Amino acid sequence: MNVSYRHPCGRKLRVCAVSYLNTVPLVWGMLHGREQGLFDLEFALPSECADRLEAGAADIGIVPAAELSRLNLSVIPGTGIASRGAVRSILLISKTPLSAIRTLAADTSSRTSVQLARILLEDVYGARPRFIPFRPEIAVMLEAADAALIIGDPALRVDIDHSPYRIVDLGAEWTAATGLPMVFAVWGAREGCLPGGIEAPFLSSCRFGLEHIDEIAELEAAPSLRAVHQHAHQATEPIAARAFRTASARSHACQSKWLRTRTTARCRALRPSASATLQSPYHLKQAPIAQGRRHASAAK
Repeated sequence: MNVSYRHPCGRKLRVCAVSYLNTVPLVWGMLHGREQGLFDLEFALPSECADRLEAGAADIGIVPAAELSRLNLSVIPGTGIASRGAVRSILLISKTPLSAIRTLAADTSSRTSVQLARILLEDVYGARPRFIPFRPEIAVMLEAADAALIIGDPALRVDIDHSPYRIVDLGAEWTAATGLPMVFAVWGAREGCLPGGIEAPFLSSCRFGLEHIDEIAELEAAPSLRAVHQHAHQATEPIAARAFRTASARSHACQSKWLRTRTTARCRALRPSASATLQSPYHLKQAPIAQGRRHASAAK
């Protein structure tokens, strides 16, 4: 790719991507494809990406949807982290019925997920738990609280089929409650960091990643497979890689032509005054979930 995308001062644009497996397809082209070398690429947790953009340490980054308005960022259209239904990498794990949750240990790596959990628990289950920030260690979290919220790779590693706890996929819960897709994160850019045509390399990188989903899953599985060979003398695909393969089939890292048109149409019907193209938890209090349910039922 011969086109140059530069900051107004002449340097390469600094791009901050999320250091989770579910983001890899978005940057696969930047790592291994034609987009390699176009940007100064670095990785961080979702909340840290937002902090780096706010501090000016990054020009473009994967931004939690809940942070877009606060940071006054421009959205690079075309790709993002989204789901219609189960997302698999954002899980609420509870020892009690969801309506009885009083304390929730939250992995604060993603501010969107925390807000989404808060809204769904309150509007759907009538629960208003106290949120306690925790590292994503399920056993420790559940010792300290009624429930735990985990995201990203730690969530992908949870064996949801053999857990003694109640496990709720927040992507599935959101779509069931509203009939809408859920947008968790988008590429956001600081003011002055959007040269003409900037969406092209991001779209191309994502397409390249989607074309190599199986390769990405196999590469992620490889270290775990070696450990299984050494200790158990048998090879089974690790839970995280299997979950990622399934989530990717649902377009977890998705191109948003479908997402934008469908979400825009349905969000306008749900909340006519909405100006945002992408629905996010930041705006949800203005669109009660009960109304979303009625709209979804009417649309069927």
